Amino acid sequence: MWRLFKEFMVFLREEKKWWLMPLVLILLLLAAVIIFTGGSVLAPLMYPFL
Repeated sequence: MWRLFKEFMVFLREEKKWWLMPLVLILLLLAAVIIFTGGSVLAPLMYPFL
């Protein structure tokens, strides 16, 4: 997993594609919210957004 992260960082540095970093962070945060609240009381509130 760390190897993939390091490769991604090298890609960003070499290709000067720093605008991808916020997009990736937002997608990771959204995935974490979906995973961690999937079995909770908040789950019914998320269905309209999926």
